[in-house]
Amino acid sequence: QVQLVESGGGSVQSGGSLRLSCVASGRTYPINCLAWFRQAPGKEREGVAGLLSGGASTYYTDSTKGRFTISEDYAKKMVYLQIDSLEPEDTAMYYCAAATRWPSDGNCNPVAKDYNYWGQGTQVTVSS
Repeated sequence: QVQLVESGGGSVQSGGSLRLSCVASGRTYPINCLAWFRQAPGKEREGVAGLLSGGASTYYTDSTKGRFTISEDYAKKMVYLQIDSLEPEDTAMYYCAAATRWPSDGNCNPVAKDYNYWGQGTQVTVSS
């Protein structure tokens, strides 16, 4: 079992920045991919960014390229999401997820069905 705990959310004004953190514990080997997802009220969960754990590959969706940066501290079992130039549309619950199985395409894209462990989420609220 892998436990994931997110932190770093909060209320910020439009244009600000946040760095979300997620720590993994428990049976963390092998975690192949780590990713961030978000879910806004009344909307479906969407992928934000993913990365190959212990590697250099990162993956973003078309809507998150540019303002979002995913990174990892492998030794500390931490994954981060830096969000810059926050917009009210970024308001959502942000979830960290881990994949201990390899996705079918071999990439760590943030596709929910490929991730089998999830955190409880951290709320980000952006005001205009």
